[in-house]
Amino acid sequence: MRTPDQRGVAWVWDQQSVWSQAADRAKRSIGRARTAGLALGVLGACAGTAASQLIGDHEGAGKALAFLAAVAMGLVPLIVRAAGPQQIRDWTRMRSLSEELKGEVYTCQARVASYRAEDAHQVLLERADRLTADASDLATHTSGITPRPRPLPGVSDVDSYVRLRVTGQVERYYRPRALAMRRKATLVRRAELALATTATVLGAVSGTFGAAWATAWVATVATVAAGVTAHAAASRYAYQELEFSRTAAELERLTHHRPQTADQATDDAFVSQCERVISAQNEGWMTKWLSE
Repeated sequence: MRTPDQRGVAWVWDQQSVWSQAADRAKRSIGRARTAGLALGVLGACAGTAASQLIGDHEGAGKALAFLAAVAMGLVPLIVRAAGPQQIRDWTRMRSLSEELKGEVYTCQARVASYRAEDAHQVLLERADRLTADASDLATHTSGITPRPRPLPGVSDVDSYVRLRVTGQVERYYRPRALAMRRKATLVRRAELALATTATVLGAVSGTFGAAWATAWVATVATVAAGVTAHAAASRYAYQELEFSRTAAELERLTHHRPQTADQATDDAFVSQCERVISAQNEGWMTKWLSE
């Protein structure tokens, strides 16, 4: 049976789970909207071009493609509204709150700084209350979400904090996320290269053989390429790769430079530095998403 202290920490841990799931759900919604918007834009551009070339000889097919193009292009602004500035702002705030609650729980479990006192769980509850109160306008996003069943972090001192919080964050989050962003950025570059090559070939066909159909498709391919580039820019794959890699490297540096023998003040400073690095990554990430 949990003690009152453990129940207090467990309650904050459960709140972190709820906000983390809410942030994940919001991010998935934004990602789906962007992907659907890109797909509809590509479909509309291709169907429109095909319609213009078919309608003379195959009126029925041409009109059907023209209708499809009109519907697809008309849906784009409606779909991408789900990935607008307000949705991004809400998502980043929920993710930031989730990470702040996580950091407070790990710091409390490590029993450093203000959490060395006997009323550490009360300090944690008060800080969690302040954090969640600042995000009270986002409470509707947590509707229907229940905490995932999971044990409290097995942190009891600074050594276990390093192993589970710092090293765990680097190995299970920052490094894998940096690799995932690199793969996505590489995929986008390959798609851009393929589209540029296609446009070049079509341009050569148009110029050499005077093929009007090729001329029309050059513009369409250029439109598709612009859509892919805009999608990648909005997703910020390269920026995310850089930030995840930078944060992982900084946490590893702090861990390797940690004194072998440390007093309370040194331990407090070390944990504070680690949390500051993680917080700086979150804040910089939020600023980047909200400023563009």
